[in-house]
Amino acid sequence: MLTRLLAVLILLAAPLMAAEIAVAPGAGTLATAIAGATPGDVLRLSDGAYLGPVTLDRTLTLTGPQGAVVDGGGEGTVITITGDDVAVRGITVTGSGSQNKDIDAGIKIVKGADRALIEGVTLRGNMHGVDVHGGHDTLVRNNVIDGGQNSRMNERGNGIYVWNSPGTVVEGNSIRWGRDGIFSNASRKGTYRNNTFRDLRFAVHYMYTHDSEVSGNISIGNHLGFAIMFSDRVVVKDNLSLGDREHGVMLNFANNADISGNLVRGGTRKCTFIYNAHKNLIYENRFEGCDIGIHFTAGSERNVLTGNAFLGNREQVKYVGTRHVEWSFEGRGNFWSDHPAFDLNGDGLADSVFRPNDLMDHILWSQPAAALLTGSPAVQLVRWSQKNFPATLPGGVLDSHPLMTPVVIDVPPAIAALEAEVAGRWAKGSHDDIDAENLVSH
Repeated sequence: MLTRLLAVLILLAAPLMAAEIAVAPGAGTLATAIAGATPGDVLRLSDGAYLGPVTLDRTLTLTGPQGAVVDGGGEGTVITITGDDVAVRGITVTGSGSQNKDIDAGIKIVKGADRALIEGVTLRGNMHGVDVHGGHDTLVRNNVIDGGQNSRMNERGNGIYVWNSPGTVVEGNSIRWGRDGIFSNASRKGTYRNNTFRDLRFAVHYMYTHDSEVSGNISIGNHLGFAIMFSDRVVVKDNLSLGDREHGVMLNFANNADISGNLVRGGTRKCTFIYNAHKNLIYENRFEGCDIGIHFTAGSERNVLTGNAFLGNREQVKYVGTRHVEWSFEGRGNFWSDHPAFDLNGDGLADSVFRPNDLMDHILWSQPAAALLTGSPAVQLVRWSQKNFPATLPGGVLDSHPLMTPVVIDVPPAIAALEAEVAGRWAKGSHDDIDAENLVSH
């Protein structure tokens, strides 16, 4: 009995024995300090270079200024976390290996290492920035991650890679260059919010990630903004996609998603692309200045679109299908900048329905060369006939209750300035090595 009591007292006293240990720069000093540390200790680095790779295998806090640089020397992962409740704060981490197959990273959190905190860290010159690889309830917050800039984007690493790590929260990070800003694969119950992504392939790339949230993020000048693929019950809200090349928001085999309050603007081939995605609620978004406002295809069914604004897109809707689809909900449709509407009773709804496509659009989608005839009297006669005799129209989108005013989504001045910097980028033909609609390239 006395032995058990002593053991309990020792365990209770363990946190009180935790110490703050100053670690001087130099070869081997950090590894030696980790080996001699007691769970709960704080290892405080100072300005200077520290040699990696190192492993944090117990509850420790590794902290210091940005000038404290842990360098992996180009070998493997710089800092590997295998213990619970580990925190890494403030320092700079660089010099991982370059093996994508091994997922070399600046910081790696492995399976069984739960509740890790990565905060205020600068990660540069690593294959992947942070690899959350199996640890639960990780928090990656307010870090600066600059990835690789080698010519082939698909051969670079991700800013943050999340694999099978439920409860991960990624917030307030600035991620630039590399392949994808956040790549979340085979995971669930994650929250990815208020991050800024620039000069990447995808800002956020989801594969088989369920019951999670992507909110308040900013994507500027990337090849694609927010790609939700093979994932169910995802909330995508209040994000900005500014000057991205391919799509602002893509739903590919994504079901039961809630897509709201997002702004996609400028430079983009398709503001949003819906491919074989079902039972999604898409509302209060603003799709502006794209080649195509929304491309809807591959049998996507039972989706609700209401309260969205489609402004100044060269083609508002590309609906590939033969069914008649209603894009209003409970008497409230969407705003269309090319709908010459009146509202005589002042209820905020247009007095006439809106059909964004006609038979000639379907012909042009399948036979682009027919665009040479769009100004001919025969084509104008076909369009006039379909407008006045709707029974002759093919299947397609109908908005029975169009809105008179669009939803407004503000862009902060500092973000608008970054958007202006990438204006016209994709007109130069820099398409790199990505096909956003080719699943093999993902």
